[in-house]
Amino acid sequence: MTSIVVLGAGYTGMAATMSLAGRLRRRTDVQITLVNGSDRFTERLRLHQLASGQDLADLRIPTMLAGTGVTLETGWVTNIDADARQIRVDDERVLPYDTLVYALGGTADTGAVPGADEHAYTLDSAEHADALARRLADLESIAVCGTGFTGVEAAAEIAERHPHLRVVLIGRSEPGATMTPKAKAYLGAALRRLNVEVRSGVEIVKILPGGVALAGGDSVEVEAVLWTGGVRVSPLAAAAGFEVDGHGRIVTDAALRSVSHPSVYAIGDAAAIRQGYGTMHGTCQGGIPTGVHAAASIARELAGAEPKPFRFGYIHMPVSLGRNDAVIQFTHPDDSAKRLFLTGRRAIWYKETVSASPWKTFRQLMKAPAVGMVSWRRGGRYTR
Repeated sequence: MTSIVVLGAGYTGMAATMSLAGRLRRRTDVQITLVNGSDRFTERLRLHQLASGQDLADLRIPTMLAGTGVTLETGWVTNIDADARQIRVDDERVLPYDTLVYALGGTADTGAVPGADEHAYTLDSAEHADALARRLADLESIAVCGTGFTGVEAAAEIAERHPHLRVVLIGRSEPGATMTPKAKAYLGAALRRLNVEVRSGVEIVKILPGGVALAGGDSVEVEAVLWTGGVRVSPLAAAAGFEVDGHGRIVTDAALRSVSHPSVYAIGDAAAIRQGYGTMHGTCQGGIPTGVHAAASIARELAGAEPKPFRFGYIHMPVSLGRNDAVIQFTHPDDSAKRLFLTGRRAIWYKETVSASPWKTFRQLMKAPAVGMVSWRRGGRYTR
């Protein structure tokens, strides 16, 4: 019996698992096991909504896996023995594997500045987002640290739902810095309409119990801080002896296999995946296609064929600005901005379409062809 183990049931890991289940459903000699910290699927694309106090659908992984033949192991991965090809879960269960799909993703980099671990909320999980939501009604001020798209979406969502709050968005770059000037101007105007204070071009040096310390001695006094500045990955890959880059991501070959351990496929945020334009950055837009490709490659290997190179191009930067506005910046494959962008109602429809419940996408992956496809999933263009 060939054992395939998938670590992580986020968008990327679920895409790999469901695609594997579909491609290998006629193989009685293959067992697929999915390992995740809980049985709940987290819609990370919507955690800023949960943090603002909105309800999200309660999506359960066993419901999606029903009838697939996939075994779900609930628990935290505590060790990977690459030589023995074994995974240890919760320091008590050992799972052997022939092929490993590493999709553990990333978390907010609260180690970037002192105090963030102790004093800042994050959007790492539904539990973390819900913890912030429970406090917002009793606050008068909050700082969102990080002016990337996650920070922008969180600040806008909180400001719209809690107009009594003073919301301060703080970071080095201007919000929407990678967009065209017109799209960036629209985003900035939307934040002003929502009364979000923007402090860009500043360096955060410390998170305090009552605010944010900036370089040069300045500070922003607030009652709570939400940290969205940067992403870090689990140290498990480096500890297991996989070759990793400077950020701890597994270095892959063209087919998404670990260059040091070819029996391991690394996908999504956890992988340093090189394309012609550089290393991919972690987004759902790119993560799902990497999961699909890994599944297709494993199926090819089991059939005695060589996996094909992975090729991917970005097509958009979708940013929600509360529930009543959005801006969609379309891009070239290397993620640089095109002239075309959407705003207002059209952008809301577009954003909600690409951010819709992933259940339909995962079910479609059960029917995916084994070879030669062009697929558009979550806005990313993936060709094989």
